[in-house]
Amino acid sequence: MRNKKNILVTGANGQLGTEFRKLAEKNTTDAFFFVGKDELSITNTAAIENYFSKHSFTHCINCAAYTAVDKAETEKELAYDVNAKAAGYLAAVCKKYHTQFIHVSTDYVFDGNGIVPYKESDQTNPMGIYGASKLKGETEVFKNNDQSIVLRTSWVYSSYGKNFVKTMLRLMKEKESIGVVNDQYGSPTYAADLAEAILTIISSNNEITPGIYNYCNEGIISWYDFALEIKKLTNSNCIVNPIDTASYPTPAKRPHYSVLDTKKIQQTFNVSIPAWKDSLKKCVALLQQ
Repeated sequence: MRNKKNILVTGANGQLGTEFRKLAEKNTTDAFFFVGKDELSITNTAAIENYFSKHSFTHCINCAAYTAVDKAETEKELAYDVNAKAAGYLAAVCKKYHTQFIHVSTDYVFDGNGIVPYKESDQTNPMGIYGASKLKGETEVFKNNDQSIVLRTSWVYSSYGKNFVKTMLRLMKEKESIGVVNDQYGSPTYAADLAEAILTIISSNNEITPGIYNYCNEGIISWYDFALEIKKLTNSNCIVNPIDTASYPTPAKRPHYSVLDTKKIQQTFNVSIPAWKDSLKKCVALLQQ
C-alpha cells in the first residue's frame, strides 16, 4: 500500500487547480489542500512560511500564474512577482520543509523559430514578458531547490476558467463567421489530462527524478485546426476563416511554432498522453451538458 500524501495546490481556482479539485473528490487515499490568492498570497514570504509551518505537506503543486500574455507587456512587475519571485519563494520553502515541489511553466519560453518539437534541453528565448517571467521562474525554482520538477505545457484549456475552447464556443454561437490564426503551430493541453499526469508522477513511491519535463496532448495543429475541430464537435454553422498572424496583431508576440517533445516525461514517469482530439471531445461534451 502506498503512503498517504498531503498535497498543497496553489492557484486552486484556475483551470488546472479546478481540475485537481475534481480529481481530489475521487481520491480517498490522499489529503489535498487548495489555496487561491485569497487564502494564501504566494508573493508574501512570511505568509508562505507561516502556512507551511502549520502543515506537513509531502507535495506542493504550483498552478498559480500570471497568464495574461498581452497585459503582461504593460504589467511587467506583476507578471514577474507571480511567475518568478513567488515560484522561487515556494521552491525555497518546499526545500526547507522537505516538500516535493512541482511547478507549471510554458511553451512560451521558446521563440518559436524551430521546426521540430522542442526538447527540454533546447535553447530558450522568450519573445514577450509573459514567457520571460515564466523562464525567470524556472531559474528561481532550481536556484532555490534543485530537487524540483518543472512541467512546461502549452495551449491549456478546460471546461473551467477562460480559454480558447470556451471563447470559440461562444463566438460560434454569436457570429456567422470568425477568423482564426492558421500560422501558429502547437499542441493543445487538456488541463484534466495534465492534472492526471501530475498525480501519476507523485503517486509513485519511487524516487522522483527532478528536472524539466514537457507535457501536452499528442498532435501538432494550428489554432485554425483547433477551431475547426470545435466547430465539428458542436455541429456549428459558423464559418471559420483562416487568417495569418499579421492580420491579427497583438501587444505580445506569439511563437510561430511551440510544439513540445514529450518523450522524456513518458519514459521517466510512465505517463500516457492522450491524442488532442480525444481530449477535446471529452471537454466539449462536459461543456455541452
